[in-house]
Amino acid sequence: MPDIKEILDKNKTIAMVGVSKDPKKPSTIVMKYMQEYGFKVIPVNPRAKGEKIHGEEVFEKITDIKEKVEIVDVFRPSKEVYAIAEDAVKIGAKALWLQDNVINPEAGKFAEDAGLMVVMNDCMLRQHRQL
Repeated sequence: MPDIKEILDKNKTIAMVGVSKDPKKPSTIVMKYMQEYGFKVIPVNPRAKGEKIHGEEVFEKITDIKEKVEIVDVFRPSKEVYAIAEDAVKIGAKALWLQDNVINPEAGKFAEDAGLMVVMNDCMLRQHRQL
């Protein structure tokens, strides 16, 4: 298990994959919370591309983001994670974070082998609150 405190202390730019426009969805709640604690959160959702969520432009995929992304936080089905992990490696992210119930050991191993810290099946908001 990587050092969660280190991930959250040293990395302040998050690409949040699967964030929703629905303010009641967990992804939107986590995004707003992380923004309130000083994180730059860039929403990624192909269906909302070009729109804004919590004041941030929505991108179709993480490889479209122009600025440096440090953490890729995933709110997508487990079966979609491997392709996201490949893109996280491609953009030089430092960590791949899979939210509650998002589990893909193959993607986790791929990302770890490429040097990323990996958190699987855990909530970023809950972990940040515990710190």
